[in-house]
Amino acid sequence: DAEREIIFNEFEARKGEVASGIIRRIERGHIVVDLGRTEAVMPPREQIPGENFKPGDRIQGHLLDVRQTTKGPQIIMSRACSDYLVKLFEAEVPEIYDGIVQIMAAAREPGQRAKIAVYTKESAVDPVGACVGMKGSRVQNIVQELKGEKIDIIEWDEDITRFACNALAPAEISRVFLDESRKEMEIVVTDSQLSLAIGKKGQNVRLASKLTGWKIDIISEASASARTAESIFNLMLIPNMTDTMAQNIFQSGFGSYQSLAEADLSEV
Repeated sequence: DAEREIIFNEFEARKGEVASGIIRRIERGHIVVDLGRTEAVMPPREQIPGENFKPGDRIQGHLLDVRQTTKGPQIIMSRACSDYLVKLFEAEVPEIYDGIVQIMAAAREPGQRAKIAVYTKESAVDPVGACVGMKGSRVQNIVQELKGEKIDIIEWDEDITRFACNALAPAEISRVFLDESRKEMEIVVTDSQLSLAIGKKGQNVRLASKLTGWKIDIISEASASARTAESIFNLMLIPNMTDTMAQNIFQSGFGSYQSLAEADLSEV
């Protein structure tokens, strides 16, 4: 019991670190890793899809959780969580390790694509360039460790509109409409940029949404124009409404006479 307590305390203190060990066995998709003093388990959900390991292979991962059970400490390892990506960048980029560059947010779809947002207060330091490294050497080492996962490194901005535009790179954004109370934003892009902004199977917008913490909807210029015209027509049904008034009311966030009628007087 004392031995178990010692091991539990040791790994509890190391929670959040990256550890490596030898694979002892694979039980129903769960990888059992020998960490020296004890064993850790990497469940299927914490593995990178498509990776194949066999007993005897060396594996590294993030110490995600440490639990005390009747059989002793249970250690959960992960290669799929966003924190593992952050730790790899800390190890690879001295500026992050030294605190000159900060990782403000990270989002992953393991084995496919990831985005990290970086920021620095030092005007002489390019945070994105520091993470990419000479000829992409730093980020390439991380991509190899994650078995080819594509990593977008973007600059963090306290202005949520600019941050969202950066997060959706390489797509070019035309306009952004915010609903701060619901933390939702609607982003308008040109018709040619629509598929790039959404990404393969919606991946780009999904990761940008995770990274910013806002719900993001992307629509094309054509859809936005059609909707604007419909809203203006709807508002023009109000007696004595002029085109200029309808335009101004629409710009203020009222898309129909119903929404205008239901709105609080002070808002109007």
